[in-house]
Amino acid sequence: MSLSHNDQGFIAEALPAFISEAHEQCDALEQLLLQLEEAPNDRGLLDALFRCAHTVKGSAGIFGLDRVVAFTHHVETLLDRLREGQVALNPALSTLLLRCNDAIRDLIATAQGGPAEDNADAQRAALVQELQARCGTSSAVTGPTTSASPSPPAATAGLQRWHISVQFGADTFRNGMDPLAILNYLRGLGSIAYLACDSAAVPALDALDPERCHLGFELGLDTAAGRDEIEAAFSFVRDDCALRVIAPGAGEADFAALIEAMPDNPRIGDILLNIGAISRPQLNRALQTQADGAPQALGEILQSQTGVGPQVIAAALHKQQKQREVAASGSGTPADDSRFIRVQADRLDAVINLLGELVIAGAGAALLARQTRQGALIEANQQIGRLIEEIRNGTLQLRMVPIGETFARFRRVVRDTAAELGKDVQLDIVGGETELDKSVVERIADPLMHLVRNALDHGLEPSAERAAAGKPAQGRLTLSACHESGSILIRIIDNGRGIQRQKVLQRAWERGLVEPGVVPSPEQIDKLIFEAGFSTAEKVTNLSGRGVGMDVVRRNIEALRGSVTLHSTEGEGSTIEIRLPLTLAIIDGFLVGVGTSKFIFPLEAVLEVIENRPTATALDGAGRGMVELRGQVLPVVGLRQLYALDGPAPERCSVVVLRSGGRGFGVMVDSLLGQHQTVIKPLGRMFRSLRGMSGSSILGNGEVALIFDVVSLGQLAADPPGRAPTPSRSHPNPSLQGQAS
Repeated sequence: MSLSHNDQGFIAEALPAFISEAHEQCDALEQLLLQLEEAPNDRGLLDALFRCAHTVKGSAGIFGLDRVVAFTHHVETLLDRLREGQVALNPALSTLLLRCNDAIRDLIATAQGGPAEDNADAQRAALVQELQARCGTSSAVTGPTTSASPSPPAATAGLQRWHISVQFGADTFRNGMDPLAILNYLRGLGSIAYLACDSAAVPALDALDPERCHLGFELGLDTAAGRDEIEAAFSFVRDDCALRVIAPGAGEADFAALIEAMPDNPRIGDILLNIGAISRPQLNRALQTQADGAPQALGEILQSQTGVGPQVIAAALHKQQKQREVAASGSGTPADDSRFIRVQADRLDAVINLLGELVIAGAGAALLARQTRQGALIEANQQIGRLIEEIRNGTLQLRMVPIGETFARFRRVVRDTAAELGKDVQLDIVGGETELDKSVVERIADPLMHLVRNALDHGLEPSAERAAAGKPAQGRLTLSACHESGSILIRIIDNGRGIQRQKVLQRAWERGLVEPGVVPSPEQIDKLIFEAGFSTAEKVTNLSGRGVGMDVVRRNIEALRGSVTLHSTEGEGSTIEIRLPLTLAIIDGFLVGVGTSKFIFPLEAVLEVIENRPTATALDGAGRGMVELRGQVLPVVGLRQLYALDGPAPERCSVVVLRSGGRGFGVMVDSLLGQHQTVIKPLGRMFRSLRGMSGSSILGNGEVALIFDVVSLGQLAADPPGRAPTPSRSHPNPSLQGQAS
């Protein structure tokens, strides 16, 4: 089928939307298959599974992607037999369908312009043979085509006539759908016996909006297909159209209900013609009879001449009368135009960047307003600041997505990896509704993958080993997420063998990471897992043993201003905790000063402030010490000593009490400068090795302030006084403008 230039342009514009939707359908198909392994007889899941495959096939047909259509049709055939109970789902069949889903992904990627994998055609042919064997068929079954060529006549044995009534929604064109393509798809299911286009809803030419769809069709379809296959042709527009499918042999009541649901049409002849109750010649003959002076109304003439049932005629007359009453009153029912819309991620990122600049500009304007000491100007800037904060919160909320979508991807990973390792593992997902910034979700996926595979390979034991240890044969892996103190806490929990610390320590002695004979604390031994190149695997496998992974995980998480910690009990299991900020763009900060330098704490980490303390607090050379707070000893760190900042110390100082990982610590500062909307900028190369810092920000007066990494700072404060901290390569003065931007 050749395409016009306009059709080619439409396909080029709409194809990215199809690719995105198809990938979502494949993701849904995979998750449904994994859920069905736990509930193989769930009819709702089986129906949803079939709809996913049929949606991919139908939309691919609209775009002329014949290879996707042909292969997916085989999958759809097996899924149809599965939901009808003709085939039983078992692990082998589930694995086959998952492999087929991967093949569909590859075909979609190829349609997007990606390279085809080697031997992909041969692999798909082998899958088709397996699918046919499962279905009990030996010959290829071709799917419906999008060709507009006529189908066999209605007299062909096995065909039945269905009546289809569809009124497309106003946004059909805007959503990238073409009603003509759907009709062509229906032709592939059989033969269209009659078709009437309802033009009553089309406005006058001067009021016509070419982007709005006003089309409605009444048609008869002679086909051997069932209701589900017919309705699936409208799957992409199902939520945005009025669709009624009347089965063969339907009675007068069905057509009467159809007439009632039809769009307004004041002419009874058109109503009956549209639903297929009469033909055009029959209507013309009845109109001629009426014009010749017959005393009966048109409805009575049609009933006597064509045999249309009285209930159908009555419904048409009622519809006509109701339309006249509505026209006389001038009332109508407005359509609900509320919609979800898709926005390209780069456009949203651009808005976030502009918002950050607006926050900086607003802070500068507020500073200038305070310097003028004009009350009206200060008040106006405060109002602008409040509006900017509301815009900030609303815009950042647009990028918040539930982490459960990322967690769900690991069902397949756990299933396949456990099967490869010969282990029986149950995956539990807790707190999947927890939301965080989309940019964080995208960048945390790879570290999570490493941790999940590590738990499966190193943590969880084979069933025989678990049974020998008195544990359930099936291991359990849990992914959980929750909000905690303005950040998100992700846990990867397994009930496996735990960290074998003696083995870790022995390997650390061999590699020179720990002085031979020295036995660190259990917590310090656990941290050795994250050292570069460290591995306790006895041999190299597809999953582990090369010493690459955990150190990369830590670096990637720290690059997100997060932290990762490990808690383990030998013989009982391990828990890995990842703490991440909710967003990487703009945060509420607490601004402090030390000498001429400015620093920012994330506001959610600030517990309280102790003001006007004497600076005589004993600190060691690295700036660490202790203070008393309500009868408790609180570790503190002095920024002036820690970073060797210039300038004399004031007579009195303040201590900002922060919380990290459930523990509190204090930070000694010279001055408290209050809450500050903070636009996060990345650190320059000069400052990336500086421990305790996660980013920088530009203040309203143009100065640069460094943003603290509260977790790293808490670790510095918790080190015993007198112990040398991890050295920094430099001791910068952040008051030097431009160095950290």
